[in-house]
Amino acid sequence: MSHLEKIMHDRHSVRIYDPSFKVDKAEIEDLLQQAISAPSSSNLQPWRFLVIQDQDVKKELREIANNQAQVEDSSAVIAVLGDREMYKKVEQIYTQNVAEGYMDESSKDRMIASTTAAYPHAPVEVLRNIASFDAGLVSMQFMLLAKDRGFDTVTMGGFDKVKFAKHFDLPDHIFPIVLIALGKAAAPAYGSSRLPLDEIATFL
Repeated sequence: MSHLEKIMHDRHSVRIYDPSFKVDKAEIEDLLQQAISAPSSSNLQPWRFLVIQDQDVKKELREIANNQAQVEDSSAVIAVLGDREMYKKVEQIYTQNVAEGYMDESSKDRMIASTTAAYPHAPVEVLRNIASFDAGLVSMQFMLLAKDRGFDTVTMGGFDKVKFAKHFDLPDHIFPIVLIALGKAAAPAYGSSRLPLDEIATFL
């Protein structure tokens, strides 16, 4: 088993955390910096993050998150948000691609033109779906990186997203997708089974 495979299989959804264990801000920043190497639609990187470490704020969030104890007991909660106006950063992103040697000017201009022609006119639901899918990719990378460094995580979709957006004063184009608790397990996580591959995969 490779190191990556071991990390994948060792990572479990931990719901009971040691409230005395703290992950410092610099460590979380580095985890996020590494995680955002994840792919995204047209490289528009629609993910945004709200990192909640303050204990009083976590207590407030717990009420919004169906009273899940891990919100308050974990070291931090990373709220993964989506930006349905991700296309507004297209020039910044592709100009940076050129500056870092990943593409030439003509490719940049072509990508900006095609993005500007399509994304702003897409239905809101399509843009939300794109951002949500990409948020899943970056979230998984974050959790695997965290496990590799000895931390534990759990994703939480069970929270009041309307109340969350209002409580944290999110602009209309930013919406919450998932919460990730980060910390150190105080009790073993439950194992979980998987469906047989022959029931879920078809080879043609």
